[in-house]
Amino acid sequence: MDSSTFDTVLVANRGEIAVRIIRTLRRLGVTSVAVHTASDAGARHVRDADLALEIPRYLDIEAIVAAARASGAQAVHPGYGFLAENAAFARRCAEAGLVFVGPPPEAIDAMGDKIRAKATVSAAGVPVVPGGAEPGDSLESWTDFPALIKPSAGGGGKGMVLVRAAAELPAALESARRTAQAAFGDGTLLIERYVADPRHIEIQVLADTHGNTVHLGERECSLQRRHQKIVEEAPSPFVTARTRAAMGAAAVEAARAVGYTGAGTVEFIVDGTTGAYHFMEMNTRLQVEHPVTELVTGLDLVELQLRVAAGEPLPFAQDDVRLTGHAVEARVYAEDPARGFLPTGGRILAVREPASEPTAGPRAVRVDSGVAEGGVVGSEFDPMLAKVIAWAPGREEALRLLDRALAETVLLGVTTNIPFLRGLLTHPAVRAGHLDTGLVERILPDVVPAAEAPGEVLAAAALAFHAVPQGADPWEVTDGWRVGEPAWTTWRLETRDGVHAVQVRGLPHRAAEVRLLGDAAASGVAATDPALTGGPAGPPVPARIRQDGPRLTVTLAGRTTHYLQARHGDTLWLGGDGAAWAVTRHLIGDPGDRPGAAGAADGVVRSPMPGTVLVVKAQTGDRVDEGQPLVIVEAMKMEHTVTAPVGGVVAELPVQAGQPVDMDAVLAVVTPAGAGDVTGEEG
Repeated sequence: MDSSTFDTVLVANRGEIAVRIIRTLRRLGVTSVAVHTASDAGARHVRDADLALEIPRYLDIEAIVAAARASGAQAVHPGYGFLAENAAFARRCAEAGLVFVGPPPEAIDAMGDKIRAKATVSAAGVPVVPGGAEPGDSLESWTDFPALIKPSAGGGGKGMVLVRAAAELPAALESARRTAQAAFGDGTLLIERYVADPRHIEIQVLADTHGNTVHLGERECSLQRRHQKIVEEAPSPFVTARTRAAMGAAAVEAARAVGYTGAGTVEFIVDGTTGAYHFMEMNTRLQVEHPVTELVTGLDLVELQLRVAAGEPLPFAQDDVRLTGHAVEARVYAEDPARGFLPTGGRILAVREPASEPTAGPRAVRVDSGVAEGGVVGSEFDPMLAKVIAWAPGREEALRLLDRALAETVLLGVTTNIPFLRGLLTHPAVRAGHLDTGLVERILPDVVPAAEAPGEVLAAAALAFHAVPQGADPWEVTDGWRVGEPAWTTWRLETRDGVHAVQVRGLPHRAAEVRLLGDAAASGVAATDPALTGGPAGPPVPARIRQDGPRLTVTLAGRTTHYLQARHGDTLWLGGDGAAWAVTRHLIGDPGDRPGAAGAADGVVRSPMPGTVLVVKAQTGDRVDEGQPLVIVEAMKMEHTVTAPVGGVVAELPVQAGQPVDMDAVLAVVTPAGAGDVTGEEG
């Protein structure tokens, strides 16, 4: 950068967005300063920065300002999330002589309150969705259904609730107020008419301090779950050049109405039938999905943010903006689609990402990632780990390229949504561009991967466990040699779907045989792959493996497959084609029960995800019905209500509100009705 801008910038964030900002700072020759909590000391953004300082929390304004001043930074880039849309933080930076890389505090205030924002842009001529708002309106009396409840101070879909009928309204308002108060410190809500078959389309705007405001076209963000975006693309396959110009002009007017400067995004809800668009909100920060705009415009939005914050005018006008090709982004989350997309966690044992380099021809893959081997994914932060983005001259090719890039992306140690993303990208409706915000929910059965581990994975794991280092003593060789036919070694392997029995004989690194036991009485499960199954009397499959560091090559019946592997105790992680499986070995005679897999009849209630107990809705001694809510667990923008598995009496309730819990931690124990003296009374 030239002398008119900054030489040191503090990044007040973590994860992939901090890494991405640091990348631009490095390219510009600007010293980057990271902040981190004690638990994040080994995080990737800390490793990538030129300097890193510890703070108590990422929301501690005074600690961040002190770190910036101690480091000699002239500016603070907030990224997104945390303090990015906090007007008090922007004001505090100014008081400390620091430049806040974002809009003025007044613009943050105006757009941060959805009720005020709607009134402001409506006055500027921007169309808005009809609705009501607190405190002036009584939302309990709303009668126009379906309707959408939103926290006035919120963003990112958190706390939004779709209400289809009046009977659902009281409970929905209670949940939304609780979420809004906990997340944003403000329980004020608004309610809007729900637009049928809506598309979520947003416009990227840029404004400088010299009166110039432009837009950079639209992003299609309709592929969502629970109001959280999953896949975004630019340009939209739905928007015409005429609509783009009209929506872009409306977005520019919305930004001007609040004196906006810097990069921001104006979000619209669009009727998928008529094309009518209505203002939803403005995000006064960089968006998660900004890379697709960068790839189709050739602009670096972080660099432009820095230049605008330094007082420079935009280096181009509206007529200079060109959209070239097509870009699609997929968000990689730490979540398990096979378990209802519940958050996951754990230590990252190995990572393989596609090369972020142009491939042969005019195509490119980009990875914005915040993960590194050895890092720990917990429940206190958002579950997004990385973004994989592909650019190509056309949409169809960009989708294919992104699918291939996701196949080359493997994370071991943490279950992710990558297989689900691949299924989504190849669905006919997505390929055809027939999108709306409800599409993902409708096609979930078609795109959620099965929980069962494939037979070839079980065979590969058994061979890997069997291939222990061989000593010089022939009696140490575990090839099952006997007088006559070699003996089989049985491995009991636990995966998410149960415990399997796999038999191996011979030397896996030379020539071995493997078979899955198909007898449910012997193995506890039915065989998952007929090609590898025949029961104890069935034909064995010839097998061989080769291990080269983290790379495992397995040949079964002449077919060779490559895996990324990592071990953690008795658990072997195998990854390939974007999927990952955790396989744990058990000694013969172990019960092999999965944590939390006991039948509902035992009354044990376990946490379905790592998180924090939000509400305890019962007490010890309460008589409860089957399905009655007992505990609400919250993690990563998600509330999950845990219910009684059987009717009976609450015998144990070892948790309380605010308590962190691990996955499968016991939340309650319900003594089933009729199981002895459940009341404790004499008689």
